[in-house]
Amino acid sequence: MEFFCYHRDRAGSVTLRRELAEEHWSYMDRYADELIARGPTFAADGETPTGSVHVVDLPDPFAARAFAFDEPNHQAGVYRDVLLRRWRNMLGRTMWEFPGGRVGRDRYLVLGHGPVRGAGVELGLPPGTGHDELIAFGPLLSDDATVWLGTAALVRAADPEAARAVLAPVRYAETEVHDWEFGGRR
Repeated sequence: MEFFCYHRDRAGSVTLRRELAEEHWSYMDRYADELIARGPTFAADGETPTGSVHVVDLPDPFAARAFAFDEPNHQAGVYRDVLLRRWRNMLGRTMWEFPGGRVGRDRYLVLGHGPVRGAGVELGLPPGTGHDELIAFGPLLSDDATVWLGTAALVRAADPEAARAVLAPVRYAETEVHDWEFGGRR
């Protein structure tokens, strides 16, 4: 089962996050074979971390909750909240298989929350989008994977508005865009 996990940083936790970097990476090393994508999000300055994305394939929701809530930064109070949802890997690959490579500051996390009432179900890849620009893409689903709750995408785009355009705005109650980069040890 695939899960999307987004830990949002608590204000003022940058120093603590830096102090725990090795513990965080060691923890993630235990999940290296299960990770589909990972990486930090940043404020508009491109330097200040604002959160951490992990897309992971685990046996069940209990394992996913343990993954999200046993994470060292979460245990130490770096994060203010956690978005944890079932997810479906519509690209069938990991971020390491993205043809555009790891480098570049033109990477974004796009979260579409919703859906807007009557918008229908959006479970396919976005029409008219260059799939070469999609790093990871899939629906956010209920715990039993029967209800569509939104969409999460990691994309390469020229700017935040181009990244936002990957999701049809009329389908979502709210859309967030965050600067993101490939994660892992530096």
